[in-house]
Amino acid sequence: MNKIRISAVSYTNTKPFIYGIQHSGLSDKIEMSLDMPSDCAQKLIDDVVDIGLIPVAATLNLPQWEIVSEYCIGAVGPVNSVFVFSNCDIKAVKYLQLDPESRSSNNLARVLLKNYWQVSPELIKNAVDYSESTDANTAFVQIGDRTFGKKEKYTYVYDLAGEWQKFTGLPFMFAGWIANKPIPQDFMDEFNAALKYGLDHRAELFKELPVRHDFDIPDYLMHKIDFDLTDDKRKAFYMFLDYIKALDA
Repeated sequence: MNKIRISAVSYTNTKPFIYGIQHSGLSDKIEMSLDMPSDCAQKLIDDVVDIGLIPVAATLNLPQWEIVSEYCIGAVGPVNSVFVFSNCDIKAVKYLQLDPESRSSNNLARVLLKNYWQVSPELIKNAVDYSESTDANTAFVQIGDRTFGKKEKYTYVYDLAGEWQKFTGLPFMFAGWIANKPIPQDFMDEFNAALKYGLDHRAELFKELPVRHDFDIPDYLMHKIDFDLTDDKRKAFYMFLDYIKALDA
């Protein structure tokens, strides 16, 4: 059998999955690359890989796709790594700089701005330095490891998973293991077993990770990220896609 090509996110939130894959017999059956979320999605769209841990919004650009895992990158309430940082209350924001690394989080911000906060700031793509703002009425979306230790630097901080739950009453699914073609069931079973191994051995993983004094990684990976793909996360997934489709309608 040809090796299954897999793209996974390079952020800390994926390390339990990577640990499980590396400590299983799966390594000999796959070719894996670690990428930022937008690149994971593009590789799956371009058929460079067969399975990707991709931002859920990217499924809208796939002619064929299926979820191939019982696990995901999700959150029940605040996730502590997907934010809008702002110098003013969200209702007063005039400009929002988007994060070039994740279309899903940008779209989540847009969905909340339109439907929850009911404001419509100008959206700025490819800002020269999108990841900071000194302007009183400019906010920005930022996700992943680059947000660690950053909450204290801004007066107004909005955790988008927490805000989504306030809006919908549901958890949120940021990324899922998505295939762009049928995958043999025996491989999917092995794949899920490897992911579960990584989740079950997070304590061992923590011994390999660097200690940060500005961010609690064990708390993040044990309590903030919720890895189980539950029925409520599936419901939120499809609800989110509907909201995205309606953004420009």
